[in-house]
Amino acid sequence: MNPTENIDKLMDESRQGEAFYISDNEPVTDTYVKRFYIESYGCAMNFSDSEIVASILSDCSYVPTKDIEHAHLILLNTCSIREKAEDTIRQRLKVINKLKYRKPDTMVGILGCMAERLKQSLLEEEKLVDLVVGPDAYRDLPGLINRVEDGSKGINVLLSREETYADISPIRLESNGVTAFISIMRGCDNMCSFCVVPFTRGRERSRDPFTIIAEATHLFEKGFREVTLLGQNVDSYKWQHPDTNELFSFANLLELVAQVHPDLRVRFSTSHPKDITDAVLHVIAKYENICDYIHLPVQSGNSRILSMMNRTYDRDWYMNRIMAIRTILPEATVSSDIITGFCSETDEEHLDTLSLMSWADFSMSYMFMYSERPGTLAARKYKDDIPDEVKKSRLSEIVALQNDIARAHNARDIGKTFKVLIEGDSRKSNDEFKGRTSQNKMVVFPKEPGFKPGDYVHVYIESSNSATLKGHIVKP
Repeated sequence: MNPTENIDKLMDESRQGEAFYISDNEPVTDTYVKRFYIESYGCAMNFSDSEIVASILSDCSYVPTKDIEHAHLILLNTCSIREKAEDTIRQRLKVINKLKYRKPDTMVGILGCMAERLKQSLLEEEKLVDLVVGPDAYRDLPGLINRVEDGSKGINVLLSREETYADISPIRLESNGVTAFISIMRGCDNMCSFCVVPFTRGRERSRDPFTIIAEATHLFEKGFREVTLLGQNVDSYKWQHPDTNELFSFANLLELVAQVHPDLRVRFSTSHPKDITDAVLHVIAKYENICDYIHLPVQSGNSRILSMMNRTYDRDWYMNRIMAIRTILPEATVSSDIITGFCSETDEEHLDTLSLMSWADFSMSYMFMYSERPGTLAARKYKDDIPDEVKKSRLSEIVALQNDIARAHNARDIGKTFKVLIEGDSRKSNDEFKGRTSQNKMVVFPKEPGFKPGDYVHVYIESSNSATLKGHIVKP
């Protein structure tokens, strides 16, 4: 079967649906469908997984509801990357359990990384939930729900070396109809010493590229104009054709998705500094519809700390990758993740992080204090010896610096014109549209007749702050 025939076949067999909501005011009868409510926390992968869960539930007569009070099944798709994330879920469960007290037949379930990490304790010790389902066990949800309805508890946290959910058509929950996620791989083989992801999401496995192309094609046909390819480390994507042995790298996949249609924008997340190749950068440069934006987490600007984090690169390697991006993609922006207060980090090493931030000129960053996670290499090997007040002080300096960098970064765009994809109404005013540039910068601009979400417009930038560009539509 050639690639075109494969894509057509997959699209026929796997048609994607959009989220539909039954009226929450309509009375429920025994013959009526049941409602589920789902909240997603953490990374984009969790939000993408929730759309897979919605599809699985729809096949067993559940439909989504926006009102938790009307749900028969309440699911929280959780994150375990930091202790604060898990504390947030526990507090949320206490609120939900008050609802369950009033409606005892309501089922409550934990999905995702927290389910995988805490497993049986969520059912037995904390007694907060009826269902505990890990990231690789979502196909088992109908059976687990039946067990709960029969009076048992439902748990499946088995990790898989094969599961990619490639054949499941996600239901786009809360979709704006313009942008969508496509999961291209699952799991992670990078054993960063601070991270629980390899333990909660298992080993890396890549999805058949033809199913990814089919999904992107169908999304475009449904009116979507931007897809984000998701993976814990997209640069390590690797798939071998079972018949021809042809090997597909991330650069190959990125080019195939870009070729779906010139009007389909392509983004991806997340890249790893040790794996991002010049081949990927050259593919981005080749196609106008692949966005000039790369999220490249550095975590620390100090080589000793990076070694303790088991990031497998040092400061010089990271700087080399930034210089390659600047050379091959001069218009690109780079964002990052930064952890401060890692075990034994000194004041001088903290200054290394600040200096690297200034040099790299990150357009934005996700910034955190180090949070020790049970079971990780860092928890077993290193002492979490930086006092909280020092962590907070260093984080404040990092946040302040990033705000200054972003403000200056955006100010340099004043007077320029950018191609912007309209995503919808501005958060503050229905008289304004919002959209993003290829460089992933949010732009707000007054509406003009004849334009709608999903359209591309050219916007002249008049002003900016650290988070947003503001301008008006102009003729290209």
